[in-house]
Amino acid sequence: MTRLTLRHYVMLALCTFMIFLPGRASLPPLDRDEPRYMEASAQMLRSGNFIDVRFQDQPRYLQPAGIYWLEAASVAATGTLRQHAVWAYRIPSLLAVTAVVVLTAWIGATLFGPASGLLAAGLLAVSVLMTAEGRMATIDTTLLLAVLLAQTGLLRAYLDRERDRPTPLSAALLYWTALGVGLMLKGPVVLIPGFGTPLALALVERRIDWWHRLRPAWGWAVMLAIVLPWCVAIGVVSHGDFFSRAVGTNFLGKVAHGQQAHGLPPGYHLLAFAIAFWPGSIFAAMALPFVWARRHAPPVRFLLCWIVPHWLVFEAIATKLPHYVLPTYPAIAMLTAAAIMTMPDRWSWPAALWGRVVLAVYGVLWLVLGVALSVAGPVLLWRLEHRVEPAALIVPLGALPLVLVSAWLLVGRQPLRAAMAAVAAAVIIHVGLFVTVIPNLQAIWLSPRLAALVDDYRPCPDTIVASPSFSEPSLVFLVGQNTALVDPVAAADLLRDNRACGLALVDRRDEPAFRARLRRDGLNVIEFGRVAGLNYSTGKHLDIGLFGPTPP
Repeated sequence: MTRLTLRHYVMLALCTFMIFLPGRASLPPLDRDEPRYMEASAQMLRSGNFIDVRFQDQPRYLQPAGIYWLEAASVAATGTLRQHAVWAYRIPSLLAVTAVVVLTAWIGATLFGPASGLLAAGLLAVSVLMTAEGRMATIDTTLLLAVLLAQTGLLRAYLDRERDRPTPLSAALLYWTALGVGLMLKGPVVLIPGFGTPLALALVERRIDWWHRLRPAWGWAVMLAIVLPWCVAIGVVSHGDFFSRAVGTNFLGKVAHGQQAHGLPPGYHLLAFAIAFWPGSIFAAMALPFVWARRHAPPVRFLLCWIVPHWLVFEAIATKLPHYVLPTYPAIAMLTAAAIMTMPDRWSWPAALWGRVVLAVYGVLWLVLGVALSVAGPVLLWRLEHRVEPAALIVPLGALPLVLVSAWLLVGRQPLRAAMAAVAAAVIIHVGLFVTVIPNLQAIWLSPRLAALVDDYRPCPDTIVASPSFSEPSLVFLVGQNTALVDPVAAADLLRDNRACGLALVDRRDEPAFRARLRRDGLNVIEFGRVAGLNYSTGKHLDIGLFGPTPP
């Protein structure tokens, strides 16, 4: 195969689409970020206000409105607003992850050949972090697509300089447009790889003549033309509050302080990489000597200048979450695939003893993670649901032998075959978990069960539901915007003031305070039903009853 044709890219897109399709409709909203995006997008459609993003009655000033526009457009196109259909909100991430994988194959093939491009796409598509982010209605896969498009424009200008040929206007437009879209999605975060890559190349090469190929004299105006109109509008609507919160509190706050209990020391992303990029993590570690030996080659240098600045920035800031370094994963996958395809059947182990020891320890960790992921489904079903699901047994029966075969092939210095076996194992694990296991873990899906209970006894179309014991955003999305996340005393007051259309969801631990307030007000209530389970966000077991005022 001398090059990848349109047929190859279409087949790759279809395969990626089918891998990421399972679980998109059966998986409930995942607390806590995803349902906030969903509910804010839904409220945007209901209110007709596409400038001021809100979650219930509170402004959601974390990032610009781009992702909410995408999700609102998806829901409007499918006509599913009233049904609270989660799959409609996840369409942008499905399309984005499909495009990301295809674009990774194209860039990898451009730099290292068609086989390397396809292998890089495979390693990225089945990585644990990509599998999780690609199924959620959050911002990260759409932002990743914007980053890849910007890097494609950069790469075209860079390679044109190496080959001494002119760079078309389309490459410059692609670069600056992608940065503008990225700004509309998550603000200045996109500039870290967008400007970090050319800056790193300039420092390493001590030349930046290729930068002028991207027409920076007017390109910045294209970028600002995309984001500036909304910035002016939200500045007027919020009286400047958006910028003080989004930039001052959210963006700069994450740099200086660990927000939302996510403050971790430098090195976190390196440690998390073992599981986040599994099964490609061991192959990426094995590729390090290859990368170091070829660090001066233009393709390798470009990808290193893509990875290193972004990685260092997010290791340095105080707040750390695994998806912060996701924009580096396509470049890591390309370098890993290039290393494997260079020596597919005769891998050379590190010459130094310490290098072989470190790699061996990392390989054992990789194997343990693979075994754990293979058996996780049946174990979770047994621990949480106390039952054995025959269909879930297909996952360990299919994946575990492939993980072990991959490890055996690695020991035998056959990385290409090992990588193919590992990718196949990962596909079985991910698809199996999202089809046979996760939707059946009823114990952790409290919000859908509570929403169903509320719907069974909802007295009015605009019923107000007080929830003092369970305050996850998924409940707000599934029950409705009139959900009040209050304390037990306020929940009792809400029932007192809304006797015709009020309900309350109260855990047994909060019932004494709730009932004491009711007795003081002389109000009797009916318990319609109960839902018990685990709040996986907090680790607390809850036993929640649905209460309504006794009819006179």
